[in-house]
Amino acid sequence: MDRHTAEPDTDGLPGPNAEQWIAHYRDNAAPSEYSHEFVWDVTREADGPFVTDVDGNVLMDFTCHIGAAPLGYNNEKMLGKLREFDLVEPMKIAGQDLYFGSGSDPESAAFPGSAHLMDRLTDVSDAYGHDTVFLSNSGAEAVENAIKVSHDHKPAATHGYAFGGSFHGRTLGTLSLTKSKSVYTRRYPEVAGIETVPFCADRTCTPATCDCGFFAADGSRLRDALTPEGGHIDPEEVAFAILEPIQGVGGYRFPSEAFMAEVGAVTDEYDIPLIVDEVQSGIGRTGEFWAADHYDIDPDIISAAKGLRVGATIGRSELFPDEKNRLGSTFGGGDLLASMMGTFTIEAITDHDLLANATDRGRQATELLLDGAEDHVVDVRGKGLMLAVEFDTPDRRDDVVAEALARGLLTLGCGKKTIRLLPPLDSTEREIDLGTSLFLDAVAAAGPAPTTA
Repeated sequence: MDRHTAEPDTDGLPGPNAEQWIAHYRDNAAPSEYSHEFVWDVTREADGPFVTDVDGNVLMDFTCHIGAAPLGYNNEKMLGKLREFDLVEPMKIAGQDLYFGSGSDPESAAFPGSAHLMDRLTDVSDAYGHDTVFLSNSGAEAVENAIKVSHDHKPAATHGYAFGGSFHGRTLGTLSLTKSKSVYTRRYPEVAGIETVPFCADRTCTPATCDCGFFAADGSRLRDALTPEGGHIDPEEVAFAILEPIQGVGGYRFPSEAFMAEVGAVTDEYDIPLIVDEVQSGIGRTGEFWAADHYDIDPDIISAAKGLRVGATIGRSELFPDEKNRLGSTFGGGDLLASMMGTFTIEAITDHDLLANATDRGRQATELLLDGAEDHVVDVRGKGLMLAVEFDTPDRRDDVVAEALARGLLTLGCGKKTIRLLPPLDSTEREIDLGTSLFLDAVAAAGPAPTTA
């Protein structure tokens, strides 16, 4: 497959082979979030956004595995480095219980491991003074450990703050912070003491114009709840405030500068650790390495995963517990291949100037989407290559996802009526033109006939 000339080529999805695979999965798998009846054939050609399924259909993937494969498929920027190594068994080891290396010293290592990945993560977080990393398996674990670190740092604290519309993971702890769809949280027990305040998703609002309920009078819901401001919660009893700088599952909701500045000011003024969940928005997706870099906030802890291939909790050393075994994870950082790929992903972003590319290609995509928007498109928004198109009804959104798939373009819904678009960070001008053209064709095919809400 030549990425420079490839185009989607589909003939009825799912095909007969895909139907067999899907049935085979469903024999034993618990109901899950398989988003399309598309089955990637890992033995067939794929490159960047282009991928082949088990029936030979060629599709264009603008989901990047929900951001977990930030450079798409079989990208030479990754494969070129991976080919250099003879990998060993076991590749997945107890990486928080055993040290591992490759050669006589870290500088001349045969291949990078978890220690090198932690070095890269502190480098890209140096603006916040972050010098310490705890590696885990997933985004939920990265957030869980951020909560644990915060509570250990403020042992008398009994409260935490989360924001409406948030999604932080599937564990019981992270679900206690998740304030979006009830299907995630219904009837599950919650961690006590979690307070919820509105997330201001009007990206142009000011305190005077905000109508989401976050700003009030001369303050905000976050500020006014604290005892020095006349509220009922002692700031010393607040272990953390946690937010996604851009909400992902909740609908790709982009906050206002005023909202983020107020969150940053309150947490800084009252010494409340600010956890920033960058599981979906981080690792260069928005044109900055962290989405927090766009805003006037100073995160004390960053939780990352997806594009790293591992979970990571990143912060300043004084926040982390000194006591041995206070944190732990058998396989945290212990997957040799995942640590290598996380390291190589950061190096690819740096070496190939992919932050600038994400900014340029994101601007291109946004302009094309706005120029071609139909009346049933409510909003087009994004930063870098973290893009969203919102529709007038949920059914319309679902119709567009289906129409895009029929044309060979993979997209994903989020929130109530929004589609998220996550092209590879090294997408070319041609690929953005092609993908957005397919998407706009799907939007046109889904209207103008009204659909039900």
